[in-house]
Amino acid sequence: MRIFKFIVCLLTGLMFINAGLNKLFHYIPTPELSEQLQKVDAAFATIEWLMPLIAIVEIIGGILFIIPKTRALGAIILFPLIVGIILQHIYYAPKGLILALVFFAVILWVIIDNRNKYLTLIEK
Repeated sequence: MRIFKFIVCLLTGLMFINAGLNKLFHYIPTPELSEQLQKVDAAFATIEWLMPLIAIVEIIGGILFIIPKTRALGAIILFPLIVGIILQHIYYAPKGLILALVFFAVILWVIIDNRNKYLTLIEK
C-alpha cells in the first residue's frame, strides 16, 4: 500500500509540476479553446502576475506533494488549485472533468490521511 500511495502521489505531483512549468515556458501546444474559454483566458492574461504565481505555487506544491515528509503541506497548497481546476472544467471545459476529479480524489485522500497533522494547527 505504501508503494502504491507513493506512486499515485508521485504522478499527481509530477502533473502539477508539469502544469506549472508549462505555464512558465509554454512548451505544450494549447488546444483550440471555445469562445467562452478564450474570454476567460484573456481576462486572466490582463493580470500579468497571476499565471506566473499559479505556476510557482503548482511547482512548489507538486514538489512538496511528492516528498512523503512534506506531502500534507503539499496537499493543502494544491487543494485550492484543484478546486479551481474542477470549477473551470464544470463551467467551460467539461471534457477534462473526469481527470480533474481523479486528482481531486488523490489530494483529498492525502488530506484525510494526514488529518491529525492539521488538527494540531487548530487545537488550543
